[in-house]
Amino acid sequence: MIRFPWLALLLAASSTASAVVVRDDVDDTQYRVPASEFPALADMPGEGHGVLIHPQWVVTAAHTIPAHAGVESVTIDGRPREVEQVVVHPGYRTLPQSLIDQAMASGEAMLIVVFLASTDDIALLRLKQPVEDVAPVALYGDDDESGQIIKMVGKGATGTGATGHDPGGPNRTELRRAFNTITSAYGRWLCYVFDAPPAALPLEGVLGNGDSGGPLLIEAGDRWQLAGLGAWKVVPGDVRTARPGRYGQTACNVRVGHYADWIEGVMSDQADER
Repeated sequence: MIRFPWLALLLAASSTASAVVVRDDVDDTQYRVPASEFPALADMPGEGHGVLIHPQWVVTAAHTIPAHAGVESVTIDGRPREVEQVVVHPGYRTLPQSLIDQAMASGEAMLIVVFLASTDDIALLRLKQPVEDVAPVALYGDDDESGQIIKMVGKGATGTGATGHDPGGPNRTELRRAFNTITSAYGRWLCYVFDAPPAALPLEGVLGNGDSGGPLLIEAGDRWQLAGLGAWKVVPGDVRTARPGRYGQTACNVRVGHYADWIEGVMSDQADER
């Protein structure tokens, strides 16, 4: 689970992210999918997700790693998989308590948004044993994400764009998938806006609290490839009372392509040490 539960007002994934916030004019059953929709999804302890990208490696958002506890196992395709090692990006920084206190006193979280935007929120988990019953997901290799439609998958908090979701949870429920359009892709982040009907896609949505580290996928050829990981969203207004997941909010997600060299380097270094 995330280190700072109140960040549910800002975080868009299981990170802190039923699951996926949906259109209010589309029946929720249209968003629910079986586990076979994306078997490479890894459930972090408590809440949050990761993605199997190699038989022995899972990538996730760094803030899904429980503080001072690490991760002993993750669940992939319904089975627990023991974790041997956690590698957090050296550029990841935990949120200072002073910024949390300031936001809780004033209701203004812009300094937190600035801080989150400046950190490298990504981590890798090495599994003790290779996963042989689930195919890993390839990383999206191009830098043309802006304007593309992405598919998101998660089991985090749910609700509708008209009302948002309850920031108090629950943050682990049914698997859902939704779609959106990338509005910006620069440096560390991929961002999109949760549009209201009629501008929204037929199954438009946004990741909810408890979906952090969950996948954003771009279709390349006949495969969905991993382009992003759920991270955080901007919630206008007083963060002490605002509801996340409403129409018009922007969600920003770890841009996996920005970290492709780091990911490959970590996996190669660990393989060389064995």
